[in-house]
Formats: sequence, structure tokens, C-alpha cells
Amino acid sequence: MPKQTNKFSTTAIVIGGGINALGVVRSLGAVGVPILVLDTDLHSPAMRSRYGQKLRVPALEGQALMHSLIQLAHERTGPCMLFLTEEKTINTISDQRNLLPANHFIRLPEHTRLMQLMHKQGFQALAEDSGALIPKTVRLEGLNDLSKLDVLTFPCVLKPSNKSYVYGERFKKAYKLNSVAETINMYREIEPILADMVVQEWIEGSDAEIYFCLQYIGEMGEVVSSFVGRKIRSWPPRIGGTASCTVAREFHEELTKTTSDFFKKVGFTGMGSMEYKRDKRDGRFYMVEPTVARTDFQQEVATVNGTNLPFAAYAYECGLAAPSEIKIEPSRIWRDELPDRWSFEEGGKIKDQPSLSFKTIDSCWRWNDPLPWMDFMLLRLQNRLRRKG
Repeated sequence: MPKQTNKFSTTAIVIGGGINALGVVRSLGAVGVPILVLDTDLHSPAMRSRYGQKLRVPALEGQALMHSLIQLAHERTGPCMLFLTEEKTINTISDQRNLLPANHFIRLPEHTRLMQLMHKQGFQALAEDSGALIPKTVRLEGLNDLSKLDVLTFPCVLKPSNKSYVYGERFKKAYKLNSVAETINMYREIEPILADMVVQEWIEGSDAEIYFCLQYIGEMGEVVSSFVGRKIRSWPPRIGGTASCTVAREFHEELTKTTSDFFKKVGFTGMGSMEYKRDKRDGRFYMVEPTVARTDFQQEVATVNGTNLPFAAYAYECGLAAPSEIKIEPSRIWRDELPDRWSFEEGGKIKDQPSLSFKTIDSCWRWNDPLPWMDFMLLRLQNRLRRKG
């Protein structure tokens, strides 16, 4: 267990135990912040980290989660800052923020605005109203809405309007479709499971043209910390989540300003990020979607490149001196090993030329925090033996 320093009197409560949460726990734990990780699975990556205390809870949403936090408040009288890592947790914490224990705090925008930002069509409306550059999108809420597709130029991407775990059990994160007819057929298959979907015009470019700006926004829209990066590969390619990514210093100023200007216009504060794609036809950055009120999946890429964003947020809210940012050279790649390998192989084993000299940091493996990786490797071995059996 890392030695805690006396200067940190506030406990960071990290809710969730996935790779996202593991990056937050390591970012905070490495500088001595006291941590408590809550998850439903004692074997999830963040729950196996050497940093912080762990508590198994019955749920990461709903009344069960609120009950767990209230029970914690009876045991821990000191201040606690919440770090959310999953969308389902956001809905509960935001909706019931007035019921949070007095010693628990988190910076959030107004609830209705937060829900609007989390919904793809709600975000679309806000982006259009703010004058942001964003691809044309239509919302489908039922079969009667299929006539709306006629206003779009294909290819397009079909994806859920909101995070749906039921949808995720059966379908891909998104589908790239080349025609109205193809979209209608795909939507007819999905609609009985999830009717609320959006169709967005495709932005030309490879996965390496997908950029993101991770930020923590303080009071009155103050930019506490900002990091700009880009994907190297996604899984599945073109439409999936981050498999590997790195820093993009050449666009730091531009995308930091674009992101913070948008967040300020819509009244967003707290932990958030914006994803962009640079269209190879005109070289311009188009907003794709935000992540709000939680850390992003690849959040740790900022820390390994010298911008410890979770700690910057913690220091700001606790009234501590802002941590200095360090320019790490050579730059580092953050990689989710298996998805990155699958993407590399499916994509024709094409290497990302600008990052060939960069050092790669694995999302699980750390020499000073090996258990998450060891558990991951054990699970892979068990699955392999099960398939052979």
C-alpha cells in the first residue's frame, strides 16, 4: 500500500472498477491522494490496484448506490470528492445530488443541461445553437421516422442516442452504413431493442484523424486543466472505442479553445471531454460527441504524458496548489493491448508513422502495480483453456 501524505485530507472516491477507473486510481495514488474504490466486482482492474482501499457495493446506480454512499458517510466524517467513471452512475448522482451526504462533493452542471449533453440529439442541438462545426444528424425514435433519412448524405453512422447496456449486449457501438436502404434494414433489426437512435453523416478520415480534448472545468467556466490527444487505432476500426492513443501537442491551443468555448456557452462544469474528427477533405475539426461528468476511457493518456488531470481537479476543489505539467519526451502511447492488436491486424498491420519513436504504456501492466495485469492474463489463460476443453 502506498504511503499517504498528511497534506491530503480529502478522500477521492472512485466509483467503478474498469480500465477507466484504474487510470484515475493510478493518477491519484501515485501522488499520495487517499482513495476509496467502489465497484460490484472485487476482481475488476481498479479493485486490484495497490492504490487505495476497496469496497464492494451491490450496484453502481440507483438507490443501492445512494445507500452505500450514505453508509460510507457514517464511517468517514472527512470530506470526500467523487470521481465517476461510468454513465449509469452519472444519472443517479446527478438526479439525486441533493441527497448526497454533506461531506461528499462533485462539480456538476445543472441536471437538465447534463442530461441534454449526454443525449446525442440534445448535444446536436446545443452544438448547432452555439455555431460549432458538427456533421448533420437526424434522430430516429421509431419506424415512422425513417423518412428523415432522405436529408442525409451517405455514408452515415448509426448509433444509440444514449448509452444503453441492453443495446451493447447485442449490437456494436456504431455502424457505418452506405445507403438509406442499408440503414433502414439495420434500424429495423435494432428498433425492437432500442428505438432511440441517431444517424450522423460520416466524416472522411482514418482513426488517426480522431482527436479529443480532456478537460476539467471549474467555477465560471475556468479551464483548470486541458489535454489534447489523438487516437492511433480504434476497435472496431472506424466506429469503435479507443484501442491506442497519444498526445497531439500541435493542436493543443486550437482544440482547448474550441472545447472550453463550447463548454462555457452551454454552462458545463466539472470533468468532461470532447471528441473531434478531422475531415481529410477540408482539414477542419468536426465535433463528434462529448463525455461529461465522468472521466474518459483513455483518461490516463494525459497523465502518462505529463498532465495529471484527475489530480489537477482534486487540487482545484481542495484548494491546493495546481500541479505543474511536464512535457514528457519522447511522447507516450497509451494502449489497450488486445483491442489494439485486433485493430492493427484487421487494418492491414499499418503502423502509425508519427508515433513510431514513442514509448508505449500498457493500460494494465505497471511494474509497481502488477495485479490488474496478472488478473487479466489469468483470465485470458482460463478462457483459452475453456475453449480447448
